[in-house]
Amino acid sequence: IFVLGIGFFTLCFLMTSLGGQFSAKRLGDSPFTIRTEVLGALESRGVLRRMSDMLEMLMKRMDILARLENSTDFHRGDEARFPLDRFQPAAGLMERIQAIAQNVSDIAIKVDQILRNSLLNGKGGLMEGRRDQCEVPRDPKYPDCAGKVEWMRARWTSDPCYAFFGVDGTECSFLIYLSEVEWFCPPLPWRNRTTALPSPPPLPRVQAAFRSDLAHLLELIGTGKESLSFMKKRIRHLAQQWLRAARRLEQKLKDRQREQKHILIHIGFLTEESGDVFSPRVLKGGPLGEMVQWADILAALFLLGHSLRVTVSLKELQSHLGVPPGRGNCPLTNPLPFDLIYTDYHGLQQMKQHMGLSFKKYRCRVRVIDTFGTEPAYNHEEYATLRGYRTNWGYWNLQPTQFMTMFPHTPDNSFMGFVSEELNQTEKQFIKSNKVSSMAVVYGKEASIWKGKEKFLAILNKYMEIHGTVYYETQRPPEVPAFVKNHGLLPQHEFQQLLRKAKLFIGFGFPYEGPAPLEAIANGCVFLQARFNPPHSSLNHEFFRGKPTSREASLAGGGEVSSQHPYAEDFIGKPHVWTVDYNNSEEFEAAIKTIMRTQVDPYLPYEYTCKGMLERIHAYIQHQDFCTTSSSPLPPKAKSPAMQSPPSLLALSPNATHLVWSPSASRDPHAWPPVDSLQVWVSETQHACTETCRQHGLVCEPTFFRFLNKKEVFLQLSITCDSTEYEMNHLYPAVAENVHECYLQKEPLLFSCAGYNTKYRRLCPCRDYRKGQVALCRDCL
Repeated sequence: IFVLGIGFFTLCFLMTSLGGQFSAKRLGDSPFTIRTEVLGALESRGVLRRMSDMLEMLMKRMDILARLENSTDFHRGDEARFPLDRFQPAAGLMERIQAIAQNVSDIAIKVDQILRNSLLNGKGGLMEGRRDQCEVPRDPKYPDCAGKVEWMRARWTSDPCYAFFGVDGTECSFLIYLSEVEWFCPPLPWRNRTTALPSPPPLPRVQAAFRSDLAHLLELIGTGKESLSFMKKRIRHLAQQWLRAARRLEQKLKDRQREQKHILIHIGFLTEESGDVFSPRVLKGGPLGEMVQWADILAALFLLGHSLRVTVSLKELQSHLGVPPGRGNCPLTNPLPFDLIYTDYHGLQQMKQHMGLSFKKYRCRVRVIDTFGTEPAYNHEEYATLRGYRTNWGYWNLQPTQFMTMFPHTPDNSFMGFVSEELNQTEKQFIKSNKVSSMAVVYGKEASIWKGKEKFLAILNKYMEIHGTVYYETQRPPEVPAFVKNHGLLPQHEFQQLLRKAKLFIGFGFPYEGPAPLEAIANGCVFLQARFNPPHSSLNHEFFRGKPTSREASLAGGGEVSSQHPYAEDFIGKPHVWTVDYNNSEEFEAAIKTIMRTQVDPYLPYEYTCKGMLERIHAYIQHQDFCTTSSSPLPPKAKSPAMQSPPSLLALSPNATHLVWSPSASRDPHAWPPVDSLQVWVSETQHACTETCRQHGLVCEPTFFRFLNKKEVFLQLSITCDSTEYEMNHLYPAVAENVHECYLQKEPLLFSCAGYNTKYRRLCPCRDYRKGQVALCRDCL
């Protein structure tokens, strides 16, 4: 009965499928008949193949049952639950099923042939009279062609985007797609070659002009989310400050040519697909640091005169990019219309999912706004996997300087930053005269930050009136002591007024590295924070675990995260910033007494002013180019010590302590930063390059590593090398002095200023920097 049932079902199915196929040849029915019926038959062909697969699976399972039947142990232990004697295969049943499976497979092949002939007959004009006899070309220039065709045969129906580009299951359509849409196969000689004709010259680019009104930017940002409303309020509040800074920079640059860039800003963490956890929390004390930074980036790009498109939804992103309909496996329908794309990690993931192969082609145009940074060891996928640096956020294989941070954690990334409100002299004098020396404001809008801080608050309460801005809906949070005057969540301008009265702004260890301490210092407060002992890092603290940074070294050379706000500690310091051990009650109390007696002026680092940020972004847009080889670190020419590499372009300094750019060496006028700012120093064994450069009043510059990655540089520095090897390691180039072994970097993406090992002394590329603008060298603007 089983065999007859399968046979009857197969016969009925074939009659239905083939009947539909032959009826498709009646051309008079409808202009859509052929397409509809053939597609139906294509589906039938797929069903036949699935039937064959099911029969084969059934055979295997019955074979397993047969083997289990012969196992006496199985019968003894499980006979009650699996009475196999009731289902023993009849004699010859396995052979009959195998024969049916073979017949179904043969029929599927014949149907496949009929369908192909029918498709070609129906598309004679399109295929220029050729039948589906396309053969996979064997061209050594396209080694992946055969494998891609094989993949298309099996999976072309897995994404509707292939049908969008004309793939219909025929060999010729596979080859047309793989040669004209993707680039894995050579062009077919019989195809219309109009695509090979030279394209018309590009239209002349428009010069960027500084803007004097932010109204159009507010329209571009759009509405519908609390996060967008917050960003627009911030832009309006700082509008006059931005416009004054833009006028000053315009005068400074004078008539310098600046090409207008077409820029897409996609804020991925605000999309519904990423969860948009920030928007509902804007009015409930949630973190606002990212939105502060994005608002300032939008204002700076717009005022610099560039053409912007802003998206906070996946649908808008797909529309702007030209994503074909489907699941994201196909390239974009047209060349990318944007010179630059600013996004975040969520947006980066969304772009990769929906751009297909185009993502790899255009990723050099992406700039990733990355709050805490991504170190090279976490960015390089193979290395991160092999060495245990793999995290949820890294392994994108971008140039590390494509990641842009909120603070200058490491020069391996580009420092983007944000702005704080800058006060004029009249405002500064008014604040100084109205400070209340016994008033403190606690850094923390969420009640959880106050938990367990009763001891510190009790000491502080002996000397100062304590104010909080903790969010609550109906009743006061129990974590906030009764002696604290809690204002609830304040609008930004009211919070600013509170800071202008207060003497002290105190942090309890979290949140890390937010904008609020800089705002407090700019409004004349002293910032008091806890020293972490041991320092926090991804190795010992849950917050940093999973982030693509170990924080083994900071730009200031201070090692791991030694306090709540390392930038404030290292770049500002006393008298504006005090970092003390909160576990030492005497030190904590003494600091409060001293702070009450200390007079400070409002202070804002230049790099966090509107003009400072405009300068920085202008320099990045003009000079950072990751799509040409000249801007990327060059791979080593020599693969072994026996092979010769180009001569060094460096020379020993007059005092013989380090190397500098040779006066006789040529300079690339387009190189950025300029090469004559380079100095090469050798680190101590326990120092990263960030700390080594800092000790000499310089900063590490990762783009200069390519000039150090030569055996001759070791000789110039009088370093003995009994052997020299090329390897992948984010600490190279370096020397293990105790064994006289020298190591050069094999993978340019791993050049890193961060990291150290007691075994190595590293070769470090350093440069000068502008006062108050650590991201730029003296001649970088």
